[in-house]
Amino acid sequence: MHPSKDDWNQLQDYFQVFESISKSFIENLDNQKVGKLDVQLPQANLPPSGMPLEQAISHLKDSIIPQLSAARGSRYWGFVTGGATPVSTLADWLVTTFDQNVSKEGDSIATDVEWQTIQWLCELFYLPQTFKGLMTTGATSANFIGACVARQYAGKLQDIDVAKEGVYGLDVEIFTTTPHASMIKSLGMSGLGQRHVTKVAALENSEVMDTNALKTALEKSNSKAKIIIASAGTVTATDFDDLVKIAELAKQCNAWLHVDAAFGLFERLVNGVDGKTKGLEFADSITVDCHKWLNVPYDSGVFLTRHLELLEASFDVPAPYLVNAGNVPSFMSIGVENSRRFRAFPVWLSLLAYGKEGVTQWIKSNIDCAKSLARWIEQSEDYELVYPCQMNVVLFRPNCQGLDAEQSDLLTAKRLDAINRDGRIFLSPGEWQGKKIIRAALSNWQTDRSDIDVAIEVLEEVAL
Repeated sequence: MHPSKDDWNQLQDYFQVFESISKSFIENLDNQKVGKLDVQLPQANLPPSGMPLEQAISHLKDSIIPQLSAARGSRYWGFVTGGATPVSTLADWLVTTFDQNVSKEGDSIATDVEWQTIQWLCELFYLPQTFKGLMTTGATSANFIGACVARQYAGKLQDIDVAKEGVYGLDVEIFTTTPHASMIKSLGMSGLGQRHVTKVAALENSEVMDTNALKTALEKSNSKAKIIIASAGTVTATDFDDLVKIAELAKQCNAWLHVDAAFGLFERLVNGVDGKTKGLEFADSITVDCHKWLNVPYDSGVFLTRHLELLEASFDVPAPYLVNAGNVPSFMSIGVENSRRFRAFPVWLSLLAYGKEGVTQWIKSNIDCAKSLARWIEQSEDYELVYPCQMNVVLFRPNCQGLDAEQSDLLTAKRLDAINRDGRIFLSPGEWQGKKIIRAALSNWQTDRSDIDVAIEVLEEVAL
């Protein structure tokens, strides 16, 4: 193929191909294995002159599509993965059609849409409008931004502009209990160090930060600056730190409080401001992931902070051709990327179409389904519930009565492999207090009681 402007004359032909592939893939989600465990990319050389579209599409249909997972379907329960709704899918298609670079204002309304999206998200989560921020590629990049802004704050306390002068000479101590792997990764990328962390003890049989232990650790610290990383929905137990108490301690010692609420923030839609995230409004910065429980396509995360000036100080690099004439910072000046996809649009259109009630409905349904599965496991002779189901995550393993630790872990791994190879559901591994476990995270807007029935059927059959 040799591209030219005349290709747009065949736009209807492209639409037909697009419609055919999309319709077939979505309609067949329930008829294929959820996870594809044994995949192999066929060997192929780069075509020197390209190939006709029909031939390229044929190669795609034969070699690639059959090996894709059904991750957008209702029974993909690995990690914490939503599935794009019809509205957000449409919006994401349009993002490519519009092809906007949301780096700075002045030539498109797209930047205003992103600011409005951030405002709507604050309304959705009952957060004050003092929080500002931006859309990111996901929770990892949001946590990275959080680490950078916290780093900038630590430097400000010591008269160091870290963004310009670097971390040399920076005296800071980081306190956390159950950080997500992406947070540890972010500490490394930001120069604060993956191992430069004071681990605060958890409450017994939980992943919840012990605030008494935090208080003691803060009092013992001689560091000039302190950063606390708290969790609202830990990755395994879905535990929530006591944000009210932690915020009080942070205020007392002038510490920066970052809360990783990648999917736990959505708990606010069910229980409001006095639920598990009570006190979140006192955080200095927050991470949330829209491609989890908001069920929009990858990539879609959010970083929020009450300190926009520190965010800009962390990322702004002025250049004559990038001068911003607006009253608010350019997005390229408050985030990682200079060139930015119009990733706010699927969130914006989803919130416009479904509203708070629509989003809340599928969150409540996911929680109800997860608790229903947990109740069945608790009563089963073949499985044991490892930890009470608090929201949408179920932790369990096979009945390991009479087995030692090594035998129990081996049985658990074999059972998980059997479940995923069966293909009707897909679960992920986990670890709880040194034991291998199986983890089901229900975050898809389509998941309902019929999917739980399928899961129970699978669990019974693989246990035989």
